[in-house]
Formats: sequence, structure tokens, C-alpha cells
Amino acid sequence: MIAALLRAARPPSPLAGRLARQSLLFALGDGAFLAGSAVFFTVIVGLEPVEVGLGLTIAGIAAFVAALPMGKVVDRFGPRRMWAVSAVGQASMFALWPFIDDFTGYVVMAVAMEVVGVLGGAAHGAYTIDVLPPGERVRSRAYMYSALNAGFTIGAAVGALALAMPGDLLLQGLPWFTALAFLVNAAAITRLPDASHDSKTPEERKVKVPGPGPLRNPGWLATTFLVGVAWTNQVLLHMVIPLWVISETDAPRELVALLLGTNTVMCIVLPMAAARGVSDVPTALKAMRLSSAFFVLSCLITMATHSTVGWVTILLIWLGHVTLTGAELKLSAASWTFEAELMDPRQRGNYQGVAEFSGTFGRVWAPAVYTFLAITWSSYGWLVIAGIIVLATAALHPVALYARRWLEQHVPAEVLADARSSAPEAEEAIAVGPPSLIDTEVPVMDPRP
Repeated sequence: MIAALLRAARPPSPLAGRLARQSLLFALGDGAFLAGSAVFFTVIVGLEPVEVGLGLTIAGIAAFVAALPMGKVVDRFGPRRMWAVSAVGQASMFALWPFIDDFTGYVVMAVAMEVVGVLGGAAHGAYTIDVLPPGERVRSRAYMYSALNAGFTIGAAVGALALAMPGDLLLQGLPWFTALAFLVNAAAITRLPDASHDSKTPEERKVKVPGPGPLRNPGWLATTFLVGVAWTNQVLLHMVIPLWVISETDAPRELVALLLGTNTVMCIVLPMAAARGVSDVPTALKAMRLSSAFFVLSCLITMATHSTVGWVTILLIWLGHVTLTGAELKLSAASWTFEAELMDPRQRGNYQGVAEFSGTFGRVWAPAVYTFLAITWSSYGWLVIAGIIVLATAALHPVALYARRWLEQHVPAEVLADARSSAPEAEEAIAVGPPSLIDTEVPVMDPRP
């Protein structure tokens, strides 16, 4: 049993292992701050709860607006460089948090962090697709997803410890812990091999890529919008089902913590199993159908708990959460494949920015709509929620296939063929190059002797 677990913990490749360690480091720092952020902003910064929410909304709007230009910056200057710049920028901003003491400073910091975070997100996505061999992309991204969830779990424990200690000294220093984690991560990013877009000369970066960009690719816009709709499963996981448990069932409120713990464990242990066999657009669409089926099953199970009592309610709520996590895992594998298969390889940063832009449209409405449907319409509301995902999944099939045809019509065949070929030089650089800072910092992610 232990040997099987150790085999499952092995990364698909040395490159995937290094990238996974950096996912863990990022999540360790970010998770620690997120766990204590609500108390930090109200106790240390001195904000009212409504001010915290307003600032986050303003920052979210800024991130939405910044998505397109940040994607272009990634393509212009290279994903690895911009990923490192983002990590250093976020580390610097986290280090400043303890000195912020009013609402204006909070909003300025929140906006700046979101914009720099968007740059990092676009750069990280473009880099991983660029540098990972096509045959390993989905498995490697799944391994990184496991590490990300493990990092958030450890980070949340650090944040909880800071909250539990008497006084506010540890809480006030929590952003510095996050800043240190981001700085170590930034240093490690600079030691990774260049992706193809990082190898451009200054003159090459000034040359506009021929052909239309992602905003003129209707298949990509529609695909990312519908994938955004599918990602509203997170709204059920983190908002609607907890509210349902508290207000519409006889289950104890402590069950919410168990549900979140179940989701976290499954997202650490199962991503690679869920991603197995997902390698191209047809298999990604099959994964989307399975994700949709899990989603619908979760809605039906949760809906039934409105009239159950006692342990039956608890068991059904837990089972509904498990099936919804299954929807998340299959959706993750499909979305990674769409990113790899439906982007113009020459404009991955730009495509990542547009994906964030259109994906936001696909999910931004869900908190208000899903909460209203589930809490106000009860059983009928859950059926409507399930129906939304079924329709989105059905619509995704023709638009994803159209997006692939559009790419084949507008991108030279040799460019697409080269993007689908392996990248042994990057793999070799990882295997024989100098050890990363992370190799000694987080050995738990690589159990090999």
C-alpha cells in the first residue's frame, strides 16, 4: 500500500516535479495569507467588513481589465521572465501589507496585487504549455494541481496557527511569511530553462505575429466562456452548498468543515487519476461530459436533502460534495487540454489573457444566481442549476471543434505540428542542470532516493 502511494507520488518527469514544487511554494505562501486575511484586514489594517468586500470587488474589476494587456506583455517579453517579475512584485507587495492602515492604501494595494497576479497567471500558464512535452502536459498539470492543493492545505495550517496564537504579532507578520515564500519561488523560476517564447531576441519581440489574434477567434472566445460556466462548480462547493447546509437542512454546521476537507484531500490525491486518458480535444470533450454528469448527480443528491433528516442528510450532503469534486477534477483535465490544443502556439500569453477575460464572463454571475435559485426556488432551483451546466456542456462540443478547425485554417501547419512535438531539450536541461532552490526546500514532493 505504501509502495503504491509512493509510486503515485512520483512526478511524471523531473520537469513536472520542479514545477510542482513551485506550485506548492506559491500555494504555501498564498494559502497562509488567505487563511488569516479576513482577520488581518479587520484587526491589523482596521477596515470594516464592508470595506474589505468593496476593495476586493474593485480589485477584481482591475484584474478583469488587465487580463488582455498582461497577456500581450507575456508574449512580448517571455513567460518565464514575466512569471519571475510577477513573483517578485507580489512578494514586495505582501511585505508592505503590515504598513497599510487605511482604506485608500488597502484598495491601491489590492488593485496592484491583482494586476500583478494576472500577469503571473498568464505567464505561468503560457510557460507550462510552452515547456512541457505535449504527451506529458495533462499528467504534469494534474501533478502540479495536487501539489497546489497540498500547498494550500499546509499554508492554511500556518495561517490558522497565526490566528490561534495570543496577541497579534504572528498575524501581523503573516504577510512577511508569504513574501518570503514568493521570493524563494521567484529565485527558483529564474533557474528554470527558457520556454520557446523566452528565447526571442529583442528584435524578434518587436515583430508582430502574423495572423489574427484570440479576440478574432470566435471558437476560442466561446470555448473559454463555456469552460468558465462549467467552473461555476466552485460556487456550489464554497458558497451555495455551505449555505444550503446551514439554512435548508438539519445537518450540523460543523459538516461544512468536513466537506471542505474532503474536497481538499480528493484534489491532492486524485488529479492524476482523473486526468488519465485526456490528451486531445475529443478526449477532453468526453471528460467534460463526465464532469457534467457528476455535476448533475451532485445537484440531485443535494436537492434530496431538503426533506431528509439526521444521518441520512449528512451522508447525502457528503456524497453530493464528493460527486461535485469529481466534476471539478474531470473539468480540470479537460480545461488543461483545451489550453494546450486550442491556442495559437505563437501567442500563448495573449490567448491566456483572453481566456481569463472571457472565462470571467462565464462565471461572474454565478454567486448571485445560484444562491437565489437554490435557496429561493429550492428543488426547482437545483434542477435549473443542473440544466445550465448540461446546456453549457452541450454547446461546448461544437464550439471546441470549431475552435480547432479555426486554428488549423489560420495557423501554419508546421507551427501546429511543432507545438505537438516533444521538447527533449527542456527535459534534458531539467535532468542534468544545477539543482533548484526548491529541490532542497521541499523534498517531500519527490520521494525518489
